[in-house]
Amino acid sequence: MKRIAKTNIARETRLIGFALTTALAGITLTGCATSSAPLASTSADKAESALAQGKYETAIAHAEAAVQAEPRNASYRAMLGAAYLDAGRFTSAATSFDDAMKLGDNSPRTALSLALALSADGKGSDAQAVLDDWHGDIAAADLGLAYSLAGNPGKGVQILSNAIRNGENTAKTRQNLAYSYALNGQWREARVMAEQDLGSDKVGDRMAEWAQSVDPAAYRERVAGLLKVAPNVADPGQPVQLALANSPAAEQLAAEASAAAQPAVPEATPTYAAYAQADAASNELPPVGDAPGIASADSQPAQAAPKPTAFEAAFSAPAPTFAGVAMDSQRFAQEPPAPPKSAFAGKTKAPRKAGFTGDESGTTHLVQLGSFASEQGARRAWGIYVSRYPELANHDMVLSEAVVKGKRYWRVSAGGYNAASSRAMCGRVDSMHGDGCFAYAEGSPMKGAIMPGSDTRMALK
Repeated sequence: MKRIAKTNIARETRLIGFALTTALAGITLTGCATSSAPLASTSADKAESALAQGKYETAIAHAEAAVQAEPRNASYRAMLGAAYLDAGRFTSAATSFDDAMKLGDNSPRTALSLALALSADGKGSDAQAVLDDWHGDIAAADLGLAYSLAGNPGKGVQILSNAIRNGENTAKTRQNLAYSYALNGQWREARVMAEQDLGSDKVGDRMAEWAQSVDPAAYRERVAGLLKVAPNVADPGQPVQLALANSPAAEQLAAEASAAAQPAVPEATPTYAAYAQADAASNELPPVGDAPGIASADSQPAQAAPKPTAFEAAFSAPAPTFAGVAMDSQRFAQEPPAPPKSAFAGKTKAPRKAGFTGDESGTTHLVQLGSFASEQGARRAWGIYVSRYPELANHDMVLSEAVVKGKRYWRVSAGGYNAASSRAMCGRVDSMHGDGCFAYAEGSPMKGAIMPGSDTRMALK
């Protein structure tokens, strides 16, 4: 059953159409209804209604109740993140959106919401890592502005300029580019671009407004002003009782089910480029077979996106702070995919296939499949790899953090192999896609791996 979030008419007049209340398409990782379901559903309905009315504190209370009653529902977690964001609680919002993604919500909307919350929480590098891994899925006008807000306005300018050159020459894209120019210190270009939609009589006031927001230390106020919310600097964080329990099996199943619910990518015509690729000396390889959704802004021009349908309202009222700067996730928002009926119910491990699975008495090796700029990207990629190589479902998903030439990566590997079977699996990957993979012993991690003591590696069975 789906509950589509109601539209808040008052919020429609905002210049930012950042609709963060995701559709409540339930993803219950237990695979069956529980006694807590009615309470969770009732609380979610109340939270949804409160969000639509702009009663954010009430929405938070009900959303927290829904999450507490059904902690493994990704949509409830995303809705809680939306409520926190609307209340200016950016630290809590980032935690909730991250939890939702760990539970299988891989929608571009949630990724963009997480990046925005991280930016507002002063974690620009983390926000950029998320944007890097979802580059191919987020509309260019939104992506460019998000990079600018995350502390990389140069990249934002590049993406937005490419979008305009590629045909997305809309008022929204132009104004987002103008603001990105301002954040990048290019005030002459900002003025010229903004004047195209504002006129010479208003552009001076706009520049004065933007000048108040460009201080690098004003990251919180910048995002808060864009969202038209009051930043809560005393945000205590998400309540401890709502912390995502350490249940690796559920997270692995969520990743696999999320990928299974998406259309298969044609083997002969991959449509996305790999992002996490360093030079040969770094030993970092791109995802096998150009895993969908991982692309670099430098690897391809920004793609044109559908034109916004309600942007004209941006200039119909007196220009408030951040007027004209618009991020509209409605254009690419999608409901969390419904998992296959058998994704979570009654799932048992199939017999391990000879040649590709490890000997139970000697599971000493791993197979590294790819590396990514964010943990969320690596987690999502596991599901894609399993859909491409079904035998991986019988192995452990292993996420490990590494630093190579000063840059942080998240590597995704498959565990549970012995020496011979790990080499055989890499041979299969190489023969199918030619991108290569690494087989390595448990005690001999790849170059740059964070060693025990500072290791944040998670083996998910």
